[in-house]
Amino acid sequence: MRRTSPFPLVALAAATLLVGGIPPDVGSPSMGRTAAEATNTATVFYYTKTKNWPATYLHYAPDGGSWTTVPGVQMEAACTDWVKETVDLGSAAGLQATFNNGNGTWDNNGGANYALGTGDITVKDGVIAHSDPCADTEPAEGNEATVYYSTATSGWTTANIHYAPTGGSWTTVPGVGMETACTGWWKKTLDIGTATSLKAAFNNGNGVWDNNNSADYTLPTGTTTVKDRTVTTAAADPCAAEEPDTEAPTTPAKVTASATNTSIVISWEASTDNTAVTKYQVTRTGGTKGTVVTDVGSTVYSDTGLEEQTGYTYTVKAVDAAGNTSPASAPATATTGEEAPEPASGTPLGTDPRKDPIYFVLTARFYDGDSSNNRGGSQHVKSGNAANNDPMFRGDFKGLVDKLDYIKALGFSAVWVTPVVLNRSDYDYHGYHGYDFYKVDPRLESAGASYQDLINAAHAKGMKIYQDVVYNHSSRWGAKGLFTPTVYGVRDSEWSWYYDEKNEGFEYDGLTVDPKSGKSYYNGDLWSTAEPSGNTCVNWGKATGGKSSEGYTLYNCQWPSPTSGMFPKAYYHQCWIGNWEGEDARSCWLHEDLADFNTENTAVQNYLIGAYDKYIDMGVDGFRVDTAVHIPRVTWNRRFLPAIYDRVTQKFGTTAAQNFFVFGEVAAFVNDKWNRGSVNHSAQFYTWKERKEYSADDETAAIEQFTYENNLGTGNQPTSTNAFLSGNSYHTPDRSQFSGMNIIDMRMHMNFGDAQNAYNNGKDSDDSVNDATYNVVYVDSHDYGPNKSSTRYSGGTDAWAENMALMWTFRGIPTLYYGSETEFQAGKQIDCGPTCPLASTGRAYYGDQLAGTVTASEFGKADTASGQVATTLAQPLVKHLQRLNQIRRAIPALQMGQYSTDGISGSMAFKRRYTSGSTDSFALVTVTGAATYTGIPNGTYTDAVTGDVKTVSNGTLSVTAPGKGNLRVYVLNGPGKIGSDGPYLK
Repeated sequence: MRRTSPFPLVALAAATLLVGGIPPDVGSPSMGRTAAEATNTATVFYYTKTKNWPATYLHYAPDGGSWTTVPGVQMEAACTDWVKETVDLGSAAGLQATFNNGNGTWDNNGGANYALGTGDITVKDGVIAHSDPCADTEPAEGNEATVYYSTATSGWTTANIHYAPTGGSWTTVPGVGMETACTGWWKKTLDIGTATSLKAAFNNGNGVWDNNNSADYTLPTGTTTVKDRTVTTAAADPCAAEEPDTEAPTTPAKVTASATNTSIVISWEASTDNTAVTKYQVTRTGGTKGTVVTDVGSTVYSDTGLEEQTGYTYTVKAVDAAGNTSPASAPATATTGEEAPEPASGTPLGTDPRKDPIYFVLTARFYDGDSSNNRGGSQHVKSGNAANNDPMFRGDFKGLVDKLDYIKALGFSAVWVTPVVLNRSDYDYHGYHGYDFYKVDPRLESAGASYQDLINAAHAKGMKIYQDVVYNHSSRWGAKGLFTPTVYGVRDSEWSWYYDEKNEGFEYDGLTVDPKSGKSYYNGDLWSTAEPSGNTCVNWGKATGGKSSEGYTLYNCQWPSPTSGMFPKAYYHQCWIGNWEGEDARSCWLHEDLADFNTENTAVQNYLIGAYDKYIDMGVDGFRVDTAVHIPRVTWNRRFLPAIYDRVTQKFGTTAAQNFFVFGEVAAFVNDKWNRGSVNHSAQFYTWKERKEYSADDETAAIEQFTYENNLGTGNQPTSTNAFLSGNSYHTPDRSQFSGMNIIDMRMHMNFGDAQNAYNNGKDSDDSVNDATYNVVYVDSHDYGPNKSSTRYSGGTDAWAENMALMWTFRGIPTLYYGSETEFQAGKQIDCGPTCPLASTGRAYYGDQLAGTVTASEFGKADTASGQVATTLAQPLVKHLQRLNQIRRAIPALQMGQYSTDGISGSMAFKRRYTSGSTDSFALVTVTGAATYTGIPNGTYTDAVTGDVKTVSNGTLSVTAPGKGNLRVYVLNGPGKIGSDGPYLK
């Protein structure tokens, strides 16, 4: 769910370490000229001792200019082991350069070329510095200052120190090249004559400076370190060998154990360590199995399948990366009860998620299989839903079970369902206002059609269930079992129509009607005529001076607020978001209906981990994570993601865990690669592990991570080739730095107003995603259409066909929002809350389109269909979709393959390959337009759309334009034509 906070806040501002250009206070009058005037030449020195080349050539191009003719200009001898060449740069600020021996052997900086600035530049074994290596370097007798400078935060690949001894002159810009000392540190020892200190600034040789916020640095003699603008004098050598870590973590505290039937949940407070705690060891004694030790990645562990009526004792130890182990905690004990009769749990299908196209449903709006659980809620009449006989909770699991064959007939093998936990709000059919995270909402369940029954029924048909989950927030009624507010506000004669009267002993379940009020019980226990004892809300009962739309008096605490005092700081954040690209976007409330969890609190983490363990145990195949961007990545990587995969591994094994599909909503509603330049708020950022250790305290670590990554910026983020072919070859992807969270492809989504635009933008971001072949790709959803449109996509049938043709053949997992196969509600406002009837929105009830019967034994084909659903299945986009699913399912390269556009002409044309064991699938794809492929393997290629056969003997294959919405998929040694011609694929 996405709502804009109506309560703006002053944005948090991150400190900026670096400023561009020559700093105004470091040159002094003796500098004499600006950077632009300083020089228009570069003298490049190249170290030859390690090359032993007979001659050395400089092949270069001034920035914005042309490259020299290969092999370039022969460099001249400078001094022992060095050659040089002076380059006239004209007006350019630098040059790109490579070096070679004139006979085909090159040094091109690992394929990246060397980016060089101006003045004297040295290139020695891949390291760039700024100095003249042939100058007389014999120091005169005098005082020395040894300066260490850290580039760990800035990510600079070289460093210069520009300085002036006290009373002396400044060096010539950019100063003196510093030497590599150790990872992240540069060093230079300076002779400063009789001076006892110096002024200094640092730069990267290409115009980026650190001048201590224009104040310059004052450094004394002796050894000094400069890191993140902090100067440490008389410092120890930061590159000295570190002492081995021998400090153990603190002992886990407040260990508790509670039994439910034959399961025991153990939780504890996080330990601290001088570096970081990496895991916990939980030791169990008791029962017939003796002592059992289990490694756990979070601070909660669910021990299941224990013996009945048996006492168990647990202790916990913390372990750090060096293997140091804390003492054992105080023991916690619990005694199991009788084994509960539980429904047969499901088992995840455990196959590669990229094989499974996803159909996304709002369960309550899809198909009504049981009208007895329908509920309209307190806004039923006001919204206009009553006039349409269209209660907000209408569809249910029974309806979804009944129509699984419809989804299978479309060709989808995964179903994404909206959150299933018990919700609590005046308008909560969508599922994003969670109240009891441990209970499935009974408005979705029926006799014989529980959530477990849905999971089992889907699995029986070879279909997966992806559950939408929310870790970021609860409802404004809090979270049952963690914290629920005592009272919100005044219930007087004006408000009695809206706020139910408190009814002692009545417990909200969303389904049962309160006998006192005669309507669904949503809020009676949270409003009072008189202020109750123990109230914590500030200024409770005092009139605000405003009026409601009905003309009624508004009071303080009428609605929940993070600043009201009614939500404790330990469990909930205490602010509104003010800057959507600031740190507060990860630690403040989105909306008054979405009370923002303090996810850095151990008790909150344990509550959520325990809740979602329940659904993992039921056999769901993955989680779609709502509002993932509003929780720090470091919290995901430390707590929630390890807990998810640990639980799947414990219950179902390693392979199931590897294929348990977690994909996050990292909402970036802009059309650029990085969300307004903020890496912390960009989707691809969440696919990576952390690359440094942070404080053991999660709240502190969240701030540290935001600041560290924000300072590194977009140019210093990790990159990946996991989505790309190497030439024509598939290579084993490197997933070692994968966080465990995949992403919804927000950039393609935002640009899907036009398929070509979406394609270009998707390609541009793929090197910054850990593995873009796992991206979830859709055109529109329950929140937005392309370009943050508030309406469902209305580009027309031809455009929809083209979008689908691209999504089903390009990298990523194609996903369709319910009804888009018939352009359902095209152009309608997606969501207007209770201010208009649901029937007029993009969340309208779809069941009328599905009336009748349908059976399907194969994906992408209906065996039988009657009634309205038969008419639905005959629609042109449905036929298009069915065949696309048939083609994708038959060609592994289209499911899991890497891709490349090298050697290809064409607007939306690419090649894909997937190789594993005996499978080697290679496909050439063009969508809508013509294409020519060069440098491809020779052999026989067959088009999966037309059956056309082309024999390639010269590495080239050309394809004429198939037309909008159509495509060609030429497969090397392919299976031939797949499916029958339809309205677009022909």
